[in-house]
Amino acid sequence: MPTGGERIAEVLAAQNVSFLFTLCGGHISPILVAAKRRGLRVIDVRDEKNAVFAADAVARLTGTPGVAAVTAGPGVVNALTALKNAQLAQSPLVLLGGATATFLRGRGSLQDIDQLAAVQPHVKWAASVKTVRDLTPTLENAFATAVDGVPGPVFVECPVDLLYDEKLVREMYAQAKMRGRTLFEKGVNLYLDYHVNQLFHDAFERLPAEAFERPQRLPPPAAVHRAAALLARAERPVLLMGGQAMLCACEAQAMDAAAERLGLPVYLAGMARGLLGREHRLQLFHHRKEALREADLVILAGVPCDFRLDYGRQINARATVIAANFSRAEMNKNRRPTLGVVGDPGLFLIALANESATGARPRGAWVEKLRRRDDERQAEIVRRAEAPGEGINPIRLALEIEKIMADDSVIVVDGGDFVATASYVVRPRGPLRWLDPGVFGTLGVGGGFALGAKLARPTAEVWLLYGDGAAAYSLAEFDTLARHGAPAIAVVGNDGSWAQIAREQVEMLGDDVGTVLERREYHKVAEGYGGAGLLLTDAAQIPAVLAEAKRLAAAGRPVLINAHIGRTDFRKGSISM
Repeated sequence: MPTGGERIAEVLAAQNVSFLFTLCGGHISPILVAAKRRGLRVIDVRDEKNAVFAADAVARLTGTPGVAAVTAGPGVVNALTALKNAQLAQSPLVLLGGATATFLRGRGSLQDIDQLAAVQPHVKWAASVKTVRDLTPTLENAFATAVDGVPGPVFVECPVDLLYDEKLVREMYAQAKMRGRTLFEKGVNLYLDYHVNQLFHDAFERLPAEAFERPQRLPPPAAVHRAAALLARAERPVLLMGGQAMLCACEAQAMDAAAERLGLPVYLAGMARGLLGREHRLQLFHHRKEALREADLVILAGVPCDFRLDYGRQINARATVIAANFSRAEMNKNRRPTLGVVGDPGLFLIALANESATGARPRGAWVEKLRRRDDERQAEIVRRAEAPGEGINPIRLALEIEKIMADDSVIVVDGGDFVATASYVVRPRGPLRWLDPGVFGTLGVGGGFALGAKLARPTAEVWLLYGDGAAAYSLAEFDTLARHGAPAIAVVGNDGSWAQIAREQVEMLGDDVGTVLERREYHKVAEGYGGAGLLLTDAAQIPAVLAEAKRLAAAGRPVLINAHIGRTDFRKGSISM
């Protein structure tokens, strides 16, 4: 009879899981050992959050739920930030949490807390397994739940006495028995016998089911027909696509073709960035707010009207709004659309492109107006890259990164001001090559995201753009990158400040308290963790240092470039809350 740990490993293998991210602990050791024996790569990190961030990255890039396992108590609680980030980003992953033995729950054992109460608000579904026979069906249900409907993270608590060999567990229960001299002691012993028998009752061997495939949520044909009719009448339409439209990685190519056939000016956000490549004629990067205010029809494909759209106020009040979203609540948030379609936004756009003949409608003047405005803004950014100042101009550094990165690169961003500045310039070359935290805006995703991205795309260059504040959250994962052969390239925009906060705080409140950092030697920290470190203080050396970083990464070493950048007012007034 397979142990509980082996049953879990069987399910993971059946679900086509390649990586199990973890930070070891006695409560989960049987899972890790069994997973390794089943051929999964067990990737141990230095912080539980980064195990979940790495699983999140794998899920976003592959469409298959990522998996992490963390030990009981502090291990589970440490993972909460990453779980919430995945929940708000609608990223499917499965977190396995260790737990104290079932008969010790609530008795003061090591790391025993009410984990379900802590986790449930931050996941789609959470369960605690009670018996060995329930491990397989519970875990299979977890995978199904993670990808069904609005995708998201799920949590399965696995008590330690369900994971080890039955003989060993029975010996543990025998050692817990009392002397049995009093009626009370005899009662306790009878309960322990009953309890352990229940743990293994009917625990016959059961083969896991086949991998659960994400069900397609096709849009209603009537809704597609109505959307095509509304679009046909529009003179100034705009398409805004968000990460939800890319939740199924397999749809990326069809999505690209659909956007081309629709022939609409397109703004891409989040994981949708890169869908149309680097220089597509319909893709726009700047002045989105102005375009939305001038549009007479806006298609929101997987984009809610949250703070990023000023709660819907950026969109012309008289515009027709067509929204497609997995979540009805998200679709109706802050501004109810003219036409709302509950379902897969990507499949909706594909169906709309098949139904609509809008590609032939003459909207050249509208597209040209937006294109001309976009080009003017890009030229202005290039000019600003040459502005002198103390330290390297961050725009110039971003432009040089944009020039040198390979076409297969995956870009991970983790930070505030430097990262947001770079996002104006650095363009992913294709779909599913951009990883940002999402709506939660979480700092600290960098190390875990870069790890997951490099393992999921081993032949791709992975560029991690760090702010110097954000870098400290996950620099220790350079050890993980080095040990597990995941040579990412990190660039720290080091201005010695929490600049995004300081810029507004000093002007509004007259005090820089809490925002001042020092230009620390982050490259030496990376070296200490087994990577390569490069210091960049002279703008003239940017091409040479970037080229050296690429060479070192290609040779198998993770690299960190500590770039001393200057402070600018490029993003003045851009803070959002």
